[in-house]
Amino acid sequence: MLIRTLTKVASRYAPSRVLSFDMVHIFKALQLMENEGHISRALLTKELGLGEGAIKTLVKHLKMQNLIETSKSGTRMTQKGRAICSALVSAVPAETRLPKCSVALGKYNHAVLLKNLSFAVKSGIEQRDAAVKMGAIGATTLSFKDSKFVMPMDSSGYDSLEKEPNIRKLLVEKLKPEEEDIVIIGSANDSSRTAELAAKNAALVTLVNHEKHD
Repeated sequence: MLIRTLTKVASRYAPSRVLSFDMVHIFKALQLMENEGHISRALLTKELGLGEGAIKTLVKHLKMQNLIETSKSGTRMTQKGRAICSALVSAVPAETRLPKCSVALGKYNHAVLLKNLSFAVKSGIEQRDAAVKMGAIGATTLSFKDSKFVMPMDSSGYDSLEKEPNIRKLLVEKLKPEEEDIVIIGSANDSSRTAELAAKNAALVTLVNHEKHD
């Protein structure tokens, strides 16, 4: 239901124009409502980096799927919206900003944890492309195996953060990864928001692709 609902919200309703928002903006919007309770369209515009017209359409689509309700005090989630948000947070339960390092090459870097999907990542190219789509310079995907952060397709089991204990400690403390979890790091040079959306979009693309092939 999670992926199906997100796909519906992010789909065009003929004869509408091509949408300028994606599933990741829906995710972020629901997170904002979860944290703030009520949220204004002005804050959505600021936090999502979308124009007023795109936000108006996003709100319309969220209402059509009964995920939100609007009032004079702002926009808030419905019971269905909270259920979808809860499912998203269960799949992507933790995130943190990262300084520039060997696995995070941008001026701004944002890491997210994706639960139990290490097997669903092949080379990491899909995740990188999903990040670039958001305006990022790329993304790094790491699997957590045997208490090590391992690059996709690395059969040697080499810990990519062996020489960066401070970064390793930060990821472990902030994200609390477990066996077969994935850490995706979005990197951008223009803003922390781009890095965040890049990492989250890469995580959502991984979820969607896994759902298609499950």
